[in-house]
Amino acid sequence: MRSLLIALAATVALSLPAHADEVTVAVTAIVEHPALDAARDGVKDALAAAGYKEGENLKFIYESAQGNPATAAQIARQFAGEAPSVIVPISTPSAQAVVSSTRDIPVVFTAVSDPLGAQLVKDMEKPGGNVTGLSDMSPVAEHVALIKEILPNVKTIGYLYNSGEANSVSLLAALKAEAEKAGLTVVESAATKSAEVQGAARALVGRADAIYIPTDNTIISALEGAVAVAEESKVPLFTADTDSVSRGAIAALGFNYYDVGKQTGEVVVRVLKGENPGDIAVKVADGTDLVINKGAATRMGVSLPESVVGRATRTIE
Repeated sequence: MRSLLIALAATVALSLPAHADEVTVAVTAIVEHPALDAARDGVKDALAAAGYKEGENLKFIYESAQGNPATAAQIARQFAGEAPSVIVPISTPSAQAVVSSTRDIPVVFTAVSDPLGAQLVKDMEKPGGNVTGLSDMSPVAEHVALIKEILPNVKTIGYLYNSGEANSVSLLAALKAEAEKAGLTVVESAATKSAEVQGAARALVGRADAIYIPTDNTIISALEGAVAVAEESKVPLFTADTDSVSRGAIAALGFNYYDVGKQTGEVVVRVLKGENPGDIAVKVADGTDLVINKGAATRMGVSLPESVVGRATRTIE
């Protein structure tokens, strides 16, 4: 009898967590690229600032779907089965997969342009259920104005995107509306996987005066292919992702994704401390940065106006 009690005690001890008050935050992204990686790091640093630190009271799990929606769904099911304290999906495809996989585990999404269009929540102010998060809806009107300021004679904008990404479809509708107001035409070219990006960019040559890339994870993960086409063809390339400017885009007006991650992490902390995610309003991330790349502009045959150079928050020579 005594040996049986000892064995049972040992089994119970093994089943206890290493830290009785440890929380688990599981993070997943559709693909790895600088903006999404920065968002992940911002989440982790916000947790640390609030006292949740790996090796002490935090288990931080990260998985990338490597651009594959089926893998994103698999990761979501895995996380649901492991039942972490909070799941943080980064990007629309990952958020859709996670929200479909659980109705009980708190979910705080980030880097999602259109949470309503992606059917993640029914109401931005009162999301309800187990879901809340941050939107990175791009300031599309300001993007169109920036392109016109740099290229006064522009008539046609080429939109390079993955037609399977809900956020990119929403942003296309927004771009068409703003372009029409500005007297511009939008030409679309789609790539459903990273290997198709360069070909989709090449399909815009001769049809567009400029190429515009939204916060599209498929396109941004293979940005260098599009940049190569833009430089070769002297078609100016703009993005909505500021981290893409150092990789060869001319300019971007958008978010600092590390800051977006920190804002997301602050919401995660609220959930860890007991708030119901469904009672936390979904907000649009704060802040916009204007980043320009003078070298890329030269290679694409563009002279940046002093009005743009003067107000840039970061300049890449």
